[in-house]
Amino acid sequence: MSKTLFNSGHTACAGCGQSLAARLVIDAAGPNTIVANNTGCLEVFSTKYPETSWGVPFIHSLFENCAAVASGVESALKYLGKADSINVIAQAGDGGTADIGLQALSGMLERGHNILYVCYDNEAYMNTGIQRSGLTPFDSNTTTSPIGVKSTGNIRPKKPMPEIANAHGIPYVATASVAFPQDIQRKVKKALSIKGPKYMQIHVPCPLGWRHETNLTIAVAKLAVETGLYPLIEYENGILAAKRQITPKPVEEYLKTQGRFKHLLKNPDEIKKVQEIADNNIKKYGLKVSEATN
Repeated sequence: MSKTLFNSGHTACAGCGQSLAARLVIDAAGPNTIVANNTGCLEVFSTKYPETSWGVPFIHSLFENCAAVASGVESALKYLGKADSINVIAQAGDGGTADIGLQALSGMLERGHNILYVCYDNEAYMNTGIQRSGLTPFDSNTTTSPIGVKSTGNIRPKKPMPEIANAHGIPYVATASVAFPQDIQRKVKKALSIKGPKYMQIHVPCPLGWRHETNLTIAVAKLAVETGLYPLIEYENGILAAKRQITPKPVEEYLKTQGRFKHLLKNPDEIKKVQEIADNNIKKYGLKVSEATN
């Protein structure tokens, strides 16, 4: 068995989906890789000085600019004539991607840098207190979208980051889930085989922020896909090239696994709104397995 490039001994929470996904990503990328990582959970729990879990060069950037730092690394490799032999990966959480780092990401995509950008989407600012981000789901209970007499949680839907990335005319965009490890690694390898900027968004449950049992991380992530709330899709040159089809489960099966949605379980009107989000995803991407397929 080959040595992993993301080693144990870090301080991630038990059941952390992000740590699982990070290991899958870097092991698929291989040792000839340089990582730029913004401030966030992944950087904090994997690089506490003087220790590191990373078996590749790792650069900690500011919260907002890992895409810019990675762009500089990629440009330097071009100058040195090493661009074809070394992968460059920029990594950030959902807040560092969809909010604070969106400008730097857009610049990286628009300039055409040969970089794979990976967003680890745990759907809130988990490292700083479980505040909502642009990728926090509708009706989710966070510290900045609290529930109450007149509130059912976050009032906004998830920001459509795959579509935003696609709008830059880049060659590859994909979503993935830690519930499907082989799919993650296949997509990483495919992305790195393509020249130009690539965007990949991986759904990674956070037991602390989502308030689910630590041994249910994979099961919870799988339900997000199976309900249609987190479509697994691939775009190549702006065209929907692949999708994971499902036999849809009701969204309530997903919601009831997590404390952040507990307030919805006695509110059928709000569950209906969440179901509509899933139904729209299923229709938009053609996710439902047809009888002919069976």
